[in-house]
Amino acid sequence: MRANTAKKETLVMDRRSFLAGAAAVFLMPVTLTVSSRPAAAATGVGAYIRIGDDNSVTLITGQTEMGQGIASGLAQIMAEELMLDWAQVRFEHAPVNPQLYGLPGWGVQLTGGSTSTMMWYTPLRTASAKSAYRLRAAAALTFGGTIDQWSLVVGGKLKHATHGEQTFASMLGQIANTSDPATVSFAGTKRIVGQPVRRIDLASKVDGSAIFGTDVMLPGMVFASVVHCPTITGTVKTCPTSASGALAVVNLGDAVGVVAKNTWSAMRIANSLQSKVVWNKPANTSLLDSTALATAAQALQDAASPPNLKPYETAGTPDDKLGQLDVTYKTPFLAHACMEVLNATVSVTKANGVASFVEMWVPTQGQSFIPATVRSVAGLKNLTDAQIKVNSMLCGGGFGRKIEQDYVLQAIKLAMAVNKPVKLTWSRPQDFKNDKYRPYASMHVKMGGDISGIKAMVYRNVSASINFQHGSNPEDTGAVAGAVKLPYAISNRRVEFTPLPTGVPLGYWRSVGESYNTFAMESAIDEMALALKQDPIDYRLRMLTGDARATAVLQKLKSSPNYTAMKAGQRGVAFLKGFNSYVAVALEITLDSTSRIKVTKAHYVIDCGVVINPNAVEAQMQGGLVHGIYSALYNRVTFTNGVPNVTNFSNYRVLTPRDMPKVTVDILQGAPDTTMPGGVGEAGVPCVAPAIANAYARLKSTRVRELPFHPGATMSD
Repeated sequence: MRANTAKKETLVMDRRSFLAGAAAVFLMPVTLTVSSRPAAAATGVGAYIRIGDDNSVTLITGQTEMGQGIASGLAQIMAEELMLDWAQVRFEHAPVNPQLYGLPGWGVQLTGGSTSTMMWYTPLRTASAKSAYRLRAAAALTFGGTIDQWSLVVGGKLKHATHGEQTFASMLGQIANTSDPATVSFAGTKRIVGQPVRRIDLASKVDGSAIFGTDVMLPGMVFASVVHCPTITGTVKTCPTSASGALAVVNLGDAVGVVAKNTWSAMRIANSLQSKVVWNKPANTSLLDSTALATAAQALQDAASPPNLKPYETAGTPDDKLGQLDVTYKTPFLAHACMEVLNATVSVTKANGVASFVEMWVPTQGQSFIPATVRSVAGLKNLTDAQIKVNSMLCGGGFGRKIEQDYVLQAIKLAMAVNKPVKLTWSRPQDFKNDKYRPYASMHVKMGGDISGIKAMVYRNVSASINFQHGSNPEDTGAVAGAVKLPYAISNRRVEFTPLPTGVPLGYWRSVGESYNTFAMESAIDEMALALKQDPIDYRLRMLTGDARATAVLQKLKSSPNYTAMKAGQRGVAFLKGFNSYVAVALEITLDSTSRIKVTKAHYVIDCGVVINPNAVEAQMQGGLVHGIYSALYNRVTFTNGVPNVTNFSNYRVLTPRDMPKVTVDILQGAPDTTMPGGVGEAGVPCVAPAIANAYARLKSTRVRELPFHPGATMSD
């Protein structure tokens, strides 16, 4: 951990720094309405475009940069409309409460579901185009001429036939006297959008100046870590009030917090307290036991009308036309395994013993949830939004885990207890053993058809429901994502879901429901093709009569030299329509001397609509492949009476450089009428597991229907 005093200045933002420290500055709010973002609570500001007196242009947005490149992608959209030179573009994470700076509040700040580019594309273009108009109007007021006589030129400048070129900064004094246009006109060029520009966050990550959550250092700060009950969901009954070397020992309810002079000491002391704490263990550990849960899932599959059964998609009479295939696919609980463990830094200001202000530095995907978390702590419930300040830090991976609030809540409680700024850092074992896991899922598939395609299908997903566990509607659309609204023409079908009751803490994992339903669907379709001796791509194409984009992606895959160069007997394919994108992948596998699978080649074809940065799309496909391979081949979390088996990367294997296959990516630019970008961050993962299974079935004439392929693998293998 770096204690670089030069960095500390960047950790404090006041109104002056938000406004670039100058009176000559222009802020354009970027608004998002309910209709363009259904998940939003209401229309609200979601970002600002700031033009400074140094002629830099900064995008200030609530979307979290966690390695996916969203900082650059969104900035490219802005730069296109404003004709910016890439060197003058900046990016900042927005504060959670702009009210602190006398500015309107945000809508929802949440990064997940591959929604960032999709939902901000039009609002950001609109705000940028409005900014361009107002700059032209300001130029006319400052230098003369009419609005129509001024035009934007590359480099943050405006040009007039008589008055020459002028920088944006030179007319900021008049911008307040302008107004938005009656109608918005967008730039017709693709000068930056669609180009492989260098990522804004890259240089600081290479030279070490980038500040992640674990890098935060504050004057007078102390350090903390935690230890949880060995049985998940257990709570503290009694615990020591002190420990050798500890500055404080705090009962946090769900864990014991240890405060010390450095993080390593805090982790070491916390671990030593494990046996000294008396824990309240859950009464019913069958809901926390993998074997018991698998048995319960099978019973729900066998039942004609299980509890809370929900049909999601029905058409025709599927039960009359089934025959060839009747199988069950299973996927395990999975951990998020972010490289950066959970951490948060909190400082509480008190006046006369009463908390009056809370400031936090958090790597988070769910900024909007944090104020409520603050107010849930005793002594903080009366704080207003203006008394809560959250600084969003760069995330060293998120994958959905950092939407959650458990680590944030613990850090707040610790800061309240010790009356000093506290940096909480979970140890790696605590991170693995107290995750919000991807649900276990069982998918029963019955299919019937002929060489022309699948004629009937009955599909039932039984899985632990995230929504059901959180106490909301038992319907869980994520549980059937990847099994409904498919482009395949299956005229007789029924897709249904029933939640599997469990006490295992659940959370959103990269690609959510598609990560398990695509495994089942694409494996089943491949089984049908193989049984009917049909080419796996041609078989799919025959069922894609009504979706030109899906057809184009699969045709491109089959015609690619990278596909034909793979050995047919070692090759598997899979397809996804999801996250408003289309993805097809082919993988070639071999077996090593111990019969372990190794993926040697991979080729993706993706149509994600409007492409913002092709390099970012390619990187996300590569990252999705890596995530998909190690999850499919090696990883699972099992529980024995509530005790998880995974404690570290030693028994939760990730891909090493020697495991990495050769990857190629073809990016289609979408159908001619495609005017919106699709998601890419999640879309690269779901096809990997079924493509491996389909390749393995051809190589070994054996079908693997339960993941992972090699459950006993470790990092020492």
